[in-house]
Amino acid sequence: METKKVKKVFVEGAIPPEKIAQSVTNHQSKTNIGAHSIFLGQIRADKIDGKTVAAIEYTAYEEMAEKVFHEIREAAFAKFDITCAHIYHSLGTVKTGELCLFVFTSSAHRKIAIEATNYFVEEIKAKVPIFGKEIFEDETHQWKVNK
Repeated sequence: METKKVKKVFVEGAIPPEKIAQSVTNHQSKTNIGAHSIFLGQIRADKIDGKTVAAIEYTAYEEMAEKVFHEIREAAFAKFDITCAHIYHSLGTVKTGELCLFVFTSSAHRKIAIEATNYFVEEIKAKVPIFGKEIFEDETHQWKVNK
């Protein structure tokens, strides 16, 4: 079995809406695709102990994280009949309202695309060594707990 190249997942700062639009545009010529599913993770202005989150600063051990992303991607292709899968995750500071995670899957049928996208999101949250520091409006901070 041929080993696929590890794809670059990390984007510095927020994921720009143009990247999402370009991903959709790039797939219009692929006529074997009947459905796309997209998940967009956005930074919330959560209130924690009376303070409001203004941003999250993401860090990761990139080499290890990219390897885990690759393993998740390969497992998804083995589990689901998907045509394409793209994942982008932010590093650095992402302000509230901005996007930090973009998962985009394509398949011949919608149910498969939706199930694959959900699989990706749950696996990423559970397994990828990415760390988020919540930065509050008063500039104090704390490490984020994934929910």
